[in-house]
Amino acid sequence: MTESGAQLFARLEARRCLKDIEPQLFPEHGGPNHGEVVELYGTEGTGKTELLYHLLCRCVLPVASGGLEVDVVFVDTNYSLDMLRLVSILDSRLNAARSTGSSSDESDEAALHLCLSRLLVVHCSSSSQLVLTLHFLETSLSSRPGLALLAIDSISAFYWLDRCEGGASVTKQEEKLSKCIELLGRLLRDYRITVFATCHAIRRSYNGSSCSDYDRPYLCRPWQRLVTHRLLCSRQEAANNMATTAGSSKEQRRQQVFTVHCTSSGSMTKGYSSSSFYVTDRGVKFI
Repeated sequence: MTESGAQLFARLEARRCLKDIEPQLFPEHGGPNHGEVVELYGTEGTGKTELLYHLLCRCVLPVASGGLEVDVVFVDTNYSLDMLRLVSILDSRLNAARSTGSSSDESDEAALHLCLSRLLVVHCSSSSQLVLTLHFLETSLSSRPGLALLAIDSISAFYWLDRCEGGASVTKQEEKLSKCIELLGRLLRDYRITVFATCHAIRRSYNGSSCSDYDRPYLCRPWQRLVTHRLLCSRQEAANNMATTAGSSKEQRRQQVFTVHCTSSGSMTKGYSSSSFYVTDRGVKFI
Protein backbone atom coordinates (compact mmCIF):
# COMPACT_ATOMS: atom_id res chain seq x y z
CA MET A 1 0.00 0.00 0.00
CA THR A 2 1.43 3.37 -1.01
CA GLU A 3 1.74 6.01 1.72
CA SER A 4 0.35 9.45 0.91
CA GLY A 5 2.19 12.68 1.70
CA ALA A 6 -0.32 13.48 4.45
CA GLN A 7 0.15 10.03 6.02
CA LEU A 8 3.92 10.42 5.88
CA PHE A 9 3.74 13.84 7.53
CA ALA A 10 1.42 12.55 10.27
CA ARG A 11 3.74 9.59 10.98
CA LEU A 12 6.84 11.75 11.22
CA GLU A 13 5.11 14.33 13.38
CA ALA A 14 4.21 11.55 15.82
CA ARG A 15 7.88 10.89 16.54
CA ARG A 16 8.77 12.35 19.93
CA CYS A 17 11.25 15.21 20.23
CA LEU A 18 13.92 14.67 22.92
CA LYS A 19 14.57 18.35 23.58
CA ASP A 20 13.70 17.99 27.27
CA ILE A 21 15.51 14.72 27.89
CA GLU A 22 17.88 16.19 30.51
CA PRO A 23 17.83 19.94 31.29
CA GLN A 24 20.90 19.53 33.53
CA LEU A 25 23.09 18.62 30.54
CA PHE A 26 22.07 21.00 27.79
CA PRO A 27 21.81 24.80 27.56
CA GLU A 28 18.40 26.21 28.46
CA HIS A 29 15.84 24.96 25.92
CA GLY A 30 18.80 23.65 23.94
CA GLY A 31 18.37 19.89 24.07
CA PRO A 32 18.52 17.73 20.93
CA ASN A 33 15.79 18.40 18.39
CA HIS A 34 14.49 16.10 15.67
CA GLY A 35 17.26 14.93 13.38
CA GLU A 36 20.17 15.97 15.62
CA VAL A 37 23.22 14.10 16.94
CA VAL A 38 24.67 14.11 20.47
CA GLU A 39 28.26 12.93 20.89
CA LEU A 40 29.40 11.82 24.36
CA TYR A 41 33.16 12.24 24.17
CA GLY A 42 35.92 11.50 26.66
CA THR A 43 38.66 9.16 27.80
CA GLU A 44 37.95 5.84 29.48
CA GLY A 45 36.49 6.14 32.97
CA THR A 46 34.90 9.58 32.56
CA GLY A 47 31.27 8.51 33.03
CA LYS A 48 30.16 8.30 29.38
CA THR A 49 28.46 4.92 29.70
CA GLU A 50 26.71 5.80 32.97
CA LEU A 51 25.50 9.03 31.39
CA LEU A 52 24.21 7.07 28.39
CA TYR A 53 22.36 4.64 30.71
CA HIS A 54 20.80 7.64 32.45
CA LEU A 55 19.55 9.04 29.14
CA LEU A 56 18.28 5.63 28.00
CA CYS A 57 16.28 5.26 31.20
CA ARG A 58 14.81 8.72 30.76
CA CYS A 59 13.58 7.62 27.33
CA VAL A 60 11.98 4.27 28.19
CA LEU A 61 10.50 5.18 31.60
CA PRO A 62 6.78 6.12 31.69
CA VAL A 63 5.84 9.78 31.92
CA ALA A 64 4.47 9.23 35.44
CA SER A 65 7.98 8.14 36.52
CA GLY A 66 9.74 11.11 34.92
CA GLY A 67 10.37 9.47 31.55
CA LEU A 68 9.47 10.19 27.93
CA GLU A 69 7.91 6.82 26.98
CA VAL A 70 9.74 6.44 23.67
CA ASP A 71 11.32 3.44 21.96
CA VAL A 72 15.09 3.17 21.69
CA VAL A 73 17.48 1.17 19.51
CA PHE A 74 20.77 0.53 21.30
CA VAL A 75 23.67 -0.52 19.07
CA ASP A 76 26.36 -2.14 21.21
CA THR A 77 29.66 -2.19 19.32
CA ASN A 78 31.79 -2.99 22.39
CA TYR A 79 29.67 -5.89 23.68
CA SER A 80 29.76 -4.06 27.00
CA LEU A 81 26.08 -3.31 27.64
CA ASP A 82 25.40 -4.18 31.28
CA MET A 83 21.72 -5.13 31.29
CA LEU A 84 21.75 -5.87 35.03
CA ARG A 85 22.97 -2.33 35.67
CA LEU A 86 20.35 -0.86 33.35
CA VAL A 87 17.56 -2.90 34.96
CA SER A 88 18.77 -1.86 38.41
CA ILE A 89 18.59 1.83 37.48
CA LEU A 90 15.14 1.43 35.93
CA ASP A 91 13.87 -0.45 38.99
CA SER A 92 15.21 2.27 41.31
CA ARG A 93 13.52 5.02 39.30
CA LEU A 94 10.21 3.15 39.23
CA ASN A 95 10.36 2.53 42.99
CA ALA A 96 11.19 6.18 43.66
CA ALA A 97 8.20 7.30 41.59
CA ARG A 98 5.96 4.80 43.36
CA SER A 99 7.06 6.02 46.80
CA THR A 100 6.01 9.56 45.89
CA GLY A 101 2.67 8.34 44.54
CA SER A 102 3.33 9.66 41.03
CA SER A 103 3.43 6.31 39.22
CA SER A 104 0.59 4.07 38.05
CA ASP A 105 -0.77 1.06 39.96
CA GLU A 106 1.05 -1.44 37.73
CA SER A 107 3.06 -4.14 39.49
CA ASP A 108 6.82 -3.68 39.73
CA GLU A 109 7.45 -6.53 37.29
CA ALA A 110 4.86 -5.32 34.77
CA ALA A 111 6.17 -1.74 34.83
CA LEU A 112 9.77 -2.91 34.38
CA HIS A 113 8.78 -5.25 31.54
CA LEU A 114 6.99 -2.41 29.77
CA CYS A 115 10.10 -0.22 30.01
CA LEU A 116 12.32 -2.97 28.61
CA SER A 117 9.87 -3.62 25.77
CA ARG A 118 10.73 -0.13 24.50
CA LEU A 119 14.43 -1.08 24.16
CA LEU A 120 15.82 -2.96 21.15
CA VAL A 121 19.46 -4.06 21.51
CA VAL A 122 21.67 -4.86 18.50
CA HIS A 123 25.29 -6.06 18.68
CA CYS A 124 27.91 -5.23 16.03
CA SER A 125 31.49 -6.50 15.84
CA SER A 126 32.73 -4.57 12.79
CA SER A 127 32.08 -1.48 10.71
CA SER A 128 30.57 -3.70 8.02
CA GLN A 129 28.01 -5.04 10.50
CA LEU A 130 27.24 -1.49 11.62
CA VAL A 131 26.58 -0.51 7.99
CA LEU A 132 24.17 -3.45 7.58
CA THR A 133 22.45 -2.61 10.87
CA LEU A 134 21.80 0.96 9.76
CA HIS A 135 20.46 -0.33 6.44
CA PHE A 136 17.94 -2.63 8.14
CA LEU A 137 17.05 -0.08 10.81
CA GLU A 138 14.90 1.72 8.25
CA THR A 139 12.33 -1.08 8.50
CA SER A 140 11.95 -0.57 12.25
CA LEU A 141 11.71 3.20 11.87
CA SER A 142 8.99 2.86 9.22
CA SER A 143 6.83 0.63 11.39
CA ARG A 144 7.46 2.18 14.82
CA PRO A 145 6.66 5.90 15.09
CA GLY A 146 7.39 5.65 18.82
CA LEU A 147 11.05 4.93 18.05
CA ALA A 148 12.74 8.25 18.72
CA LEU A 149 16.33 7.45 19.71
CA LEU A 150 19.24 5.57 18.19
CA ALA A 151 22.08 5.08 20.71
CA ILE A 152 25.51 3.81 19.61
CA ASP A 153 28.14 2.74 22.14
CA SER A 154 30.58 3.49 20.65
CA ILE A 155 30.86 5.06 17.20
CA SER A 156 34.66 4.87 17.44
CA ALA A 157 34.88 1.18 18.38
CA PHE A 158 36.33 0.09 15.02
CA TYR A 159 38.61 3.09 14.44
CA TRP A 160 41.91 1.22 14.79
CA LEU A 161 40.67 -1.87 12.95
CA ASP A 162 39.53 0.26 9.99
CA ARG A 163 42.83 2.13 9.98
CA CYS A 164 44.72 -1.15 9.86
CA GLU A 165 42.56 -2.58 7.06
CA GLY A 166 42.74 0.68 5.08
CA GLY A 167 46.52 0.66 4.85
CA ALA A 168 48.23 3.92 3.96
CA SER A 169 45.16 5.43 2.30
CA VAL A 170 43.17 7.77 4.59
CA THR A 171 40.20 7.44 2.22
CA LYS A 172 40.25 3.65 2.62
CA GLN A 173 40.67 3.96 6.38
CA GLU A 174 37.57 6.13 6.64
CA GLU A 175 35.52 4.43 3.93
CA LYS A 176 33.32 2.25 6.16
CA LEU A 177 32.72 4.90 8.81
CA SER A 178 31.89 7.43 6.08
CA LYS A 179 29.30 4.98 4.73
CA CYS A 180 27.83 4.66 8.24
CA ILE A 181 27.63 8.45 8.52
CA GLU A 182 25.93 8.69 5.13
CA LEU A 183 23.28 6.20 6.25
CA LEU A 184 22.85 7.98 9.59
CA GLY A 185 22.36 11.27 7.78
CA ARG A 186 19.61 9.74 5.66
CA LEU A 187 17.84 8.26 8.71
CA LEU A 188 18.06 11.60 10.52
CA ARG A 189 16.63 13.43 7.54
CA ASP A 190 13.91 10.96 6.55
CA TYR A 191 12.75 9.77 9.97
CA ARG A 192 13.64 12.69 12.26
CA ILE A 193 15.14 10.51 14.98
CA THR A 194 17.78 11.63 17.48
CA VAL A 195 21.18 9.94 17.74
CA PHE A 196 23.33 9.60 20.87
CA ALA A 197 26.79 8.13 20.33
CA THR A 198 29.77 7.69 22.63
CA CYS A 199 33.24 8.35 21.26
CA HIS A 200 36.41 7.35 23.10
CA ALA A 201 39.11 10.02 23.17
CA ILE A 202 42.62 9.01 22.10
CA ARG A 203 46.04 10.51 22.75
CA ARG A 204 47.21 12.51 19.74
CA SER A 205 49.94 15.09 19.14
CA TYR A 206 49.33 18.09 16.89
CA ASN A 207 51.73 20.38 15.01
CA GLY A 208 54.75 18.45 16.26
CA SER A 209 53.93 19.34 19.86
CA SER A 210 54.98 16.92 22.57
CA CYS A 211 51.88 17.65 24.64
CA SER A 212 48.87 15.38 24.32
CA ASP A 213 45.44 16.64 23.41
CA TYR A 214 42.43 14.47 24.24
CA ASP A 215 39.78 17.06 23.45
CA ARG A 216 40.27 17.36 19.70
CA PRO A 217 37.87 15.30 17.52
CA TYR A 218 39.57 12.74 15.33
CA LEU A 219 36.84 10.82 13.50
CA CYS A 220 36.17 11.60 9.84
CA ARG A 221 34.89 15.07 8.92
CA PRO A 222 31.43 13.84 7.81
CA TRP A 223 30.88 12.70 11.42
CA GLN A 224 32.13 15.99 12.82
CA ARG A 225 29.71 17.87 10.56
CA LEU A 226 26.84 15.61 11.67
CA VAL A 227 27.33 16.26 15.42
CA THR A 228 25.16 19.09 16.77
CA HIS A 229 25.72 18.63 20.53
CA ARG A 230 29.04 17.58 22.03
CA LEU A 231 29.21 16.41 25.64
CA LEU A 232 32.85 16.48 26.70
CA CYS A 233 33.14 14.21 29.75
CA SER A 234 36.00 14.36 32.24
CA ARG A 235 36.81 13.11 35.72
CA GLN A 236 37.67 15.66 38.38
CA GLU A 237 40.98 15.38 40.17
CA ALA A 238 40.84 14.49 43.86
CA ALA A 239 41.59 18.04 45.07
CA ASN A 240 38.94 19.59 42.80
CA ASN A 241 36.55 16.83 43.75
CA MET A 242 36.78 17.73 47.44
CA ALA A 243 36.45 21.44 46.73
CA THR A 244 33.39 20.96 44.54
CA THR A 245 31.60 18.76 47.04
CA ALA A 246 32.69 20.53 50.23
CA GLY A 247 29.16 21.68 50.93
CA SER A 248 27.52 18.47 49.76
CA SER A 249 26.31 15.40 51.57
CA LYS A 250 28.60 12.65 52.88
CA GLU A 251 27.37 10.37 50.10
CA GLN A 252 28.45 12.90 47.47
CA ARG A 253 31.87 13.40 49.05
CA ARG A 254 32.55 9.66 48.91
CA GLN A 255 31.83 9.52 45.18
CA GLN A 256 34.05 10.32 42.22
CA VAL A 257 32.75 13.49 40.58
CA PHE A 258 32.49 13.81 36.80
CA THR A 259 32.09 16.97 34.75
CA VAL A 260 30.29 17.41 31.43
CA HIS A 261 30.81 20.42 29.16
CA CYS A 262 28.08 20.68 26.53
CA THR A 263 28.60 22.61 23.30
CA SER A 264 25.46 22.95 21.17
CA SER A 265 25.36 24.08 17.57
CA GLY A 266 21.98 22.73 16.50
CA SER A 267 19.65 24.29 13.98
CA MET A 268 17.51 25.87 16.72
CA THR A 269 19.93 26.54 19.55
CA LYS A 270 23.59 27.42 19.98
CA GLY A 271 25.10 27.58 23.43
CA TYR A 272 27.33 26.17 26.14
CA SER A 273 26.66 24.68 29.56
CA SER A 274 28.55 22.77 32.22
CA SER A 275 27.33 20.31 34.85
CA SER A 276 28.72 17.79 37.32
CA PHE A 277 27.46 14.45 38.55
CA TYR A 278 28.41 11.41 40.57
CA VAL A 279 27.31 7.80 40.17
CA THR A 280 25.33 5.82 42.75
CA ASP A 281 23.65 2.41 42.75
CA ARG A 282 20.52 4.22 41.56
CA GLY A 283 22.30 5.83 38.60
CA VAL A 284 23.56 9.34 37.84
CA LYS A 285 22.99 12.12 40.39
CA PHE A 286 23.61 15.69 39.28
CA ILE A 287 25.19 18.15 41.70
